[in-house]
Amino acid sequence: MSFTLRLLVSHGDCYHGRLLLVWSQLVRSLSSSPRISRSLQESYRLLQLPDEGSSSPAQVKEAYLHLAKLYHPDSGAPTADVVLFARVEEAYRAVLAHQSKVKQLSREKEAEDEDKSRGAALQHRHYLSYEGVGTGTPSQRERQYRQIRVDRASEQVLNYRQQEHERAAAGEGALVERDMRQRSRKIKVTQAVERLVEDLIQESMARGDFRNLSGAGKPLNKFEHNPYADPMTHNLNRILIDNGYQPPWVVTQRDIREATTQIRSRLLDGRAQLSDPVTPRERREWEELCASVEEELVKLNKLVDNYNLIVPMLSMQMVHFSLSREIERAVKGARQRRLQQQTERERERERRKEEKKRANAAAMTKNRKHGLVSWMQNLLQ
Repeated sequence: MSFTLRLLVSHGDCYHGRLLLVWSQLVRSLSSSPRISRSLQESYRLLQLPDEGSSSPAQVKEAYLHLAKLYHPDSGAPTADVVLFARVEEAYRAVLAHQSKVKQLSREKEAEDEDKSRGAALQHRHYLSYEGVGTGTPSQRERQYRQIRVDRASEQVLNYRQQEHERAAAGEGALVERDMRQRSRKIKVTQAVERLVEDLIQESMARGDFRNLSGAGKPLNKFEHNPYADPMTHNLNRILIDNGYQPPWVVTQRDIREATTQIRSRLLDGRAQLSDPVTPRERREWEELCASVEEELVKLNKLVDNYNLIVPMLSMQMVHFSLSREIERAVKGARQRRLQQQTERERERERRKEEKKRANAAAMTKNRKHGLVSWMQNLLQ
């Protein structure tokens, strides 16, 4: 009897404990859920949305636009009302602020749960680092792990370059894509070979193979032209130059020079084709050419502005190109070209006259000799 009574009492205590646990979880969930004030409930009702906060931002925006079309004073609708539209706009802002607050609270709660789960790990687990890589003492394992991370990083860089090459080649066709893949493989092989050579050099240095060199301990003579140059800067510049790198201002300067040459040659050729008394048709063509050149000069002057912002020296900056100056240059160049052509024609005419005179003199000499020979033959006969 006593045993049965004890069993019933224990079962009753367990049931009572379960009820207390469920009740505490329910109270905690209710206390953790954000409470909605009356004004916020009124804002939800005004936007015709459920006040539980389950509406998405897209639904809130759609409801606001629908009411704005009805009550906006500039909509022209018969239901337009300034006061009601102001209330709708205020309710819209309040609902958005409430949704952002709810999202922030949920993110903070997730972060706290994640921190709790992380803190639940054993303390000695924090010291088992290096991903289980390496052997030896902790310092040796750290060095080995660093080397592995460097190798991983270089491998990721090579993979990224390969992906970039493949992405660039995708728009140029299958043939170009195959060439770029081969080039990326060559780059990858080159980087691997360089890394292998560097490892071999480090091993040789550790063994002491470079201690018997003739120039050991002596300064390098590669900076004789500028003894104040920084060796690191010099080497970096040399690497950039060897790989075909050019500063942005150099590329911009080249583009400006090429565009200027093209514009001036167009103006010069167009002006040189005009006759001396310009006809109306030629004048119209010349004006059209000047208008197109003016548009190109506007783009060129924008390029000059960009160049002046990035050029390293103030003395290397450029001034804007003017259409009037370029036209004057073209007129002078066309005049000089005409004079040159006229001089060449005169020289060609004189050369032909000289050749003709020489040919006539040679023919006269030949005729005289032939006449003398024929007279001697007649005399001998």
